[in-house]
Amino acid sequence: MTGTYLDGVYDLDGEDDVRAYYDAWAGTYDAELAQSGYATPSRCAEALAATGLAPEARLLDMGCGTGLSGAAFADAGFTTIDGCDLSQGMLTVARERGVYRGLHLPEDLPPHLYDAVAAVGVIGAGAGPPDLLDTCLAHLRPGGLMVFSFNDHTLGLPEFPARLAAVTEAGTARIRSSEDGPHLPSLDINSTVYVLEKAS
Repeated sequence: MTGTYLDGVYDLDGEDDVRAYYDAWAGTYDAELAQSGYATPSRCAEALAATGLAPEARLLDMGCGTGLSGAAFADAGFTTIDGCDLSQGMLTVARERGVYRGLHLPEDLPPHLYDAVAAVGVIGAGAGPPDLLDTCLAHLRPGGLMVFSFNDHTLGLPEFPARLAAVTEAGTARIRSSEDGPHLPSLDINSTVYVLEKAS
């Protein structure tokens, strides 16, 4: 059975709408996604670990939500994880997990560059706009890695694949790997997990 918040998440429009929705959802987010078999965080963590990135690499979890993604990266062996999210309600829950070195609202994110940036289910329909891909790459050191996912809804919107194509065609980053697989299995929704390498 699909929960109320998950039913409406792909219809959100704009930063304020997203922030308010996720603030309201924070208390039940984990349980609702667990009910749907949310697989993308572990798939992203496994894809990043498979690159051989050092466990102590500085990792930014963009759009970290309640920390489901941070927990997956910690389970994969990563030890230096910062989180960033629009929703203070989500960050409050994420802080309780104890896996993050620091948690930040976007406007408070430190200006230093990271070895890796993750955007797990963050760029796409009802969430972040296509140019959030560029924002994530801007937080990445030259030669660093970005892992992110586009779910089926997002892949059906031409502006998102087009943004990825523009980034790669411009030589800003190259695709190291991409793999389609489960996202929300109980709803028969898949996602493609990508790993990008930023140009040196």
